[in-house]
Amino acid sequence: DRKKLHTAPVGHAFRLRPFHVLVATGGGYAGYRKYEDYRLEQLEKRGIEVPVKLASEWEVALYKSVPTRLLSRAWGRLNQVELPTWLRKPVYSLYIWTFGVNMKEAAVEDLHHYRNLSEFFRRKLKPQARPVCCLHSVISPSDGKILNFGQVKNCEVEQVKGVTYSLESFLGPRISTEELHFSQAPPGNSFQQQLVTKEGNELYHCVIYLAPGDYHCFHSPTDWRVSHRRHFPGSLMSVNPGVARWIKELFCHNERVVLTGDWKHGFFSLTAVGATNVGSIRIYFDQDLHTNSPRYSKGSYNDFSFISNNNKEGIPMRKGEHLGEFNLGSTIVLIFEAPKDFKFHLKAGQKIRFGEALGSL
Repeated sequence: DRKKLHTAPVGHAFRLRPFHVLVATGGGYAGYRKYEDYRLEQLEKRGIEVPVKLASEWEVALYKSVPTRLLSRAWGRLNQVELPTWLRKPVYSLYIWTFGVNMKEAAVEDLHHYRNLSEFFRRKLKPQARPVCCLHSVISPSDGKILNFGQVKNCEVEQVKGVTYSLESFLGPRISTEELHFSQAPPGNSFQQQLVTKEGNELYHCVIYLAPGDYHCFHSPTDWRVSHRRHFPGSLMSVNPGVARWIKELFCHNERVVLTGDWKHGFFSLTAVGATNVGSIRIYFDQDLHTNSPRYSKGSYNDFSFISNNNKEGIPMRKGEHLGEFNLGSTIVLIFEAPKDFKFHLKAGQKIRFGEALGSL
C-alpha cells in the first residue's frame, strides 16, 4: 500500500535559462559600475584627475543585456499607483532627503497633495522660482549639471570631456531643407557642413544632465520654430556623468526624442535623452509621441513633421515656454547653428537652473 513518491531530477529543478543568466550577470555588473561611478565621483571631489577608461564592446553588450526598457515600464506603472495619504509624507520625505530636493520652490509644498510618485516627480515650480534671463539669446532649458559645451568639430560631439559620439548617429539622417523651410545651405561634404545653413556660421552644442533631485520639466531655450520630431527607440542605460565617461556614444545607444527646427541664426535642435527608469519622455504639443513602447524596436526611428502633418509653419516656441518633461531625470542636448562670435557663459561641471544664461552673441 505504499505510495510512490515522484521527484524531478535535480537538473530540471534548478535549470538556469539564458535570460536569467543575462539578467543576473548584467544586473550584477551594473551594480559594480554604480560602485565605480561613486568611487570616481569621490576622487573628483578631492581634485584628483581620473583618466578616461572606455568600456569594451563586450562590457557594453553586457550592460545592454539588462532589460532596462522592461524595468522602466514597470517603474512607470509603479509610479502611477496612488499612495495612501498617511504614507505620502514618509515616502516623499525620504526621496527629498536622498536627492536634496528643495520643496520651497514647488508650487505646492504640501506633500499630501501628490497622489503618487509620478505627480511628485513632475511637480511644478512657483512662477518666481526660475526667472528667465532676457539679456541672453539662449537660456538653460532645465535644471541640471553642465557636462560639456562648445563648437562641434569633425562631426563629433563630446558627451563629457574626452568621450565623443557621432553627430550623424545621434541626430539621424539629415531632414530636407524644403521640409524645414531652411534657406539652402552652402555646398558641403560632411554632415556637419550640411546642417550649417548660413555662410560664416558654426555649429555649437551643450549637454545638460538632470539628476533625480532636479526639476524634471524642460522649457524652450530660445525663440524658435519646431518643424520636425524624430523618435529613436533604444536602450535605457544610465546617463550619469560616470557612465557617460565610460561608454562611448552612450547617447546614441539610448532612447531619445530629437526636435529639429530653426531660429533666427539657422539650424536649431533640442534632444531629450532617456535613461534607466526614464523611458517616458513627454512633449506637450506632440500627442502622437509614445516613448519606451513595445511597439517600437531598438535600432529604428520614426519621424513626424509638424509642417506637412499639421499644415502649418511648424510649432512656434517662445524662450522659457513649457516644452516637455521627464518622469525622473535624464539629459538634454542642444545642437544649434550660430555666428562665430557666439559665446557660452558656462563652466564644465557647473550646476545650472532653468532660465539662466547659456550663451549669447
